[in-house]
Amino acid sequence: MLSSKKSLFLLLIILSLTQLLSCKSKKLPVKEIIIQRQDGTQFTVSAEIAEKTEDRNHGFMERKNIPDGTGMLFVFEKDQILSFWMKNTPHPLSIAYIDSKGKIRDIFDMTPYSTASVISTVSVRYALEVPQGWYKKNGIAKGDTVILP
Repeated sequence: MLSSKKSLFLLLIILSLTQLLSCKSKKLPVKEIIIQRQDGTQFTVSAEIAEKTEDRNHGFMERKNIPDGTGMLFVFEKDQILSFWMKNTPHPLSIAYIDSKGKIRDIFDMTPYSTASVISTVSVRYALEVPQGWYKKNGIAKGDTVILP
């Protein structure tokens, strides 16, 4: 039989592990997002879809590797000024703020671990985060269109 100190210690370890595992982000649905430049050229991003508040709040936190061609689409219920930060996010990202018609209104680069807010300049419905530099490398700019599923 275990001593009461050992039993308590074991119980604390089990509770800590349970808490740690429950904090891991769950697998989000992935959809193909098409971005069309004004010249008609199209690019595809395989994006995780964050629609629930807890998924949007967690985003890419703790992710060390986000491959080119992938991202996360944050979906909001209504148009609003959006504000994102990079707290606990080690991978450099670029964010596009997108209005309800799919038009890219802003693109900003974000600094890993920064708690500085990156704020949209107008009310938007969506935000699409991708590895930093992906938009620039593909010539994607304000005014281009995101075709949402």
